[in-house]
Amino acid sequence: MSTTPPPRAVSEPSALTVIRRFIVLIFILGTIGTAGELLLVGHTEGFWQWIPLALVAVSLAVLVWHGLAPSPATVRVFQVTMVLFILSSAIGLFLHYDGKVEFRLESNPSLAGWALFKEAMVGAVPPALAPAAMAHFGLLGLAYAWRHPALLARKK
Repeated sequence: MSTTPPPRAVSEPSALTVIRRFIVLIFILGTIGTAGELLLVGHTEGFWQWIPLALVAVSLAVLVWHGLAPSPATVRVFQVTMVLFILSSAIGLFLHYDGKVEFRLESNPSLAGWALFKEAMVGAVPPALAPAAMAHFGLLGLAYAWRHPALLARKK
């Protein structure tokens, strides 16, 4: 019975390792800060509002898993989670915008077209573009995982 040797780790230039570490540090600090802010403002009223918080929790758990046992699987799960971050951003942008449009139309039913769009985008509650932060974090996470050494392990 032949056994296959374990994959040989692929090393990357030290500068790239440092950049990768900074990217993941920025990701971790940013997502923790964002989750804290969402909790402080009460972004917990329904299923859709829990999605960014759940994704942050999942991403941090995957990073812990990856830190303890780096493998192609941990990187792939992290990449899938980052794609979900980006999808949640699109959904959040729609939900925030839709909520603001409804509110503006209740206060002024004659609004339409550009005037309605402009009114919906102005104002702080809910912030229309805040969900774009999830896309930012998703892209940052994908940059961290891009050509990750764990994915490039070669067999002897």
